[in-house]
Amino acid sequence: MESMIDGSDKYKEPLLRKVIRDDLRKGGFKRSIYRDFNELKKYFLTEDKKNRLENMSRFRRVLYTTGWLLKSLFLKLSPTRRILLIVAVILLLSSRDVIYSSDEITIRVNFVIIACFIMLFILMLELKDKLLAREELETGRAIQLEMMPERTPGVPGWSLWLFERTANEVGGDLVDFQPVGTSRYRIALADVAGKGLKAALLSAKLQATLRALASENLKISDLVSKVNEIFYRDSIRNMFASLVYLEIQEEGDMIKLVNAGHFPPLILHGNMVEELPKGDPGIGIFPELSFTEKNITLKSGEMIIIYSDGLIDAKNQAGEFYGIERFVKFLFSNRQKNAITIGELIIKELDNFVGDESVHDDISLAIIMRT
Repeated sequence: MESMIDGSDKYKEPLLRKVIRDDLRKGGFKRSIYRDFNELKKYFLTEDKKNRLENMSRFRRVLYTTGWLLKSLFLKLSPTRRILLIVAVILLLSSRDVIYSSDEITIRVNFVIIACFIMLFILMLELKDKLLAREELETGRAIQLEMMPERTPGVPGWSLWLFERTANEVGGDLVDFQPVGTSRYRIALADVAGKGLKAALLSAKLQATLRALASENLKISDLVSKVNEIFYRDSIRNMFASLVYLEIQEEGDMIKLVNAGHFPPLILHGNMVEELPKGDPGIGIFPELSFTEKNITLKSGEMIIIYSDGLIDAKNQAGEFYGIERFVKFLFSNRQKNAITIGELIIKELDNFVGDESVHDDISLAIIMRT
């Protein structure tokens, strides 16, 4: 009997009083409200409206922002919920009481209370929709996490640090690590155009294609060409991906690399941070493409850094981009450190730079160092 009681206790809902008390103790309300309000504006307001707001006085800006947000909210509701909201607003503005009386009882009903209940009902319906969608996205995120490689895979003669962080529940960036044969390893870093579930599905397809073709023992340039054909054939038009695909060998010193439309990787060697030449077009733009395979030799302590646009396009509250110049300067000042330390410091530096500003793009990073 005792064990049954203990088991049922785990499913009890928390006390409302305790939840409210814990919320009040957390604090940070001003910062949270500021961030949420900025998210509302970024989601609901078009670029044209944002530009118009910049030329308005503060009073007009508040007035127009409120009106545009309420209008956007109204239009996003389903037809039934829009009608309910109109009824609630009419009842709220009327502020009248309805009195029903008989010989035995008198009932007074306030329209404001009815309006509040209708609005609460609409809020519950919207919250239900959001939670259902979030559950599906969290399932997708769990699958993505299962498919991600470990952050520091072990390869004799090399030090690796692989990182991926999605801006939303699921993302379109891809970081992958795959052994090929007994002593060769392949690393992929890709960025599928777009965001959200569509980009995440194409990212998963790209990863599956790369892994399936890796067993065919093709040159990496030929493999990427084949991936391009498949991606172009099976993807939605105007959807493409950038990809850096490379191969290393145990105790080797050479990296074989193909760059398909991605930012040129950076090489950190000696007292220099060198940017590789631009690569070939991205994946899925043309039905047939030949890709160039580059051979890069690294000495002990030298490394190559591959990154996605989410890193250099991250913005702080002042609207400043982190930028490639700041990134290169940071790498140069930490050039004596190992791959793992540099990777962790980069993410810490980026988080400090962004602060409380929301991140709107996935961040991916791969550091491959010759030991």
